[in-house]
Amino acid sequence: MPNICKAYSHKMVVLALAGTTLFFGCTADIEMVNALTEQENTPGVSSNNSTMTYTENGVVKIKVFAPKTFYYQFAEEPYSEFPDGISVYTYTDSTTIESQLTSKYAIYYDKKQLWIARNNVVAMNKKGDILNTEELFWDEAKKEIYSNENVKVTTADGVIFGKGFVSDERFVNWRIKKMSGSFYVDEE
Repeated sequence: MPNICKAYSHKMVVLALAGTTLFFGCTADIEMVNALTEQENTPGVSSNNSTMTYTENGVVKIKVFAPKTFYYQFAEEPYSEFPDGISVYTYTDSTTIESQLTSKYAIYYDKKQLWIARNNVVAMNKKGDILNTEELFWDEAKKEIYSNENVKVTTADGVIFGKGFVSDERFVNWRIKKMSGSFYVDEE
């Protein structure tokens, strides 16, 4: 009978050790998941008063200024965040400003090549047309900017209000999807 108790006791010790290993194994996995999640939500790079310059064949095409920049390279989809907003300037070949944009918040998704500007977005083109909206997307791959929000465009001929907006990335050829407001039509 003592041998049965000894064997039973030995099995209990093995089971207890296995359970402890399993428990600590799960704890380690949970800690690893938490560490990875924390790493995804923590910027790997941050900077103050940054300037990003995009060139084509040595000619400056775009400059982006940001008071604060956070780069989340460990996120599932890497992105840059600009919590204090951005100022963007596009240039012609002669380094003359062609258009400009400001917003109080922005984010850029690397893989999608997609910029999202939010909160008091103001864009102006070389003709002096001014766009105001609360959210504006810039799809670099398609070379277009667009919004699905309410927009206001001020031109030399008047003010146009609407819902939704689409334009080339230079804000030269643009249209409002659903228009309202006052504007002038030349009847010549």
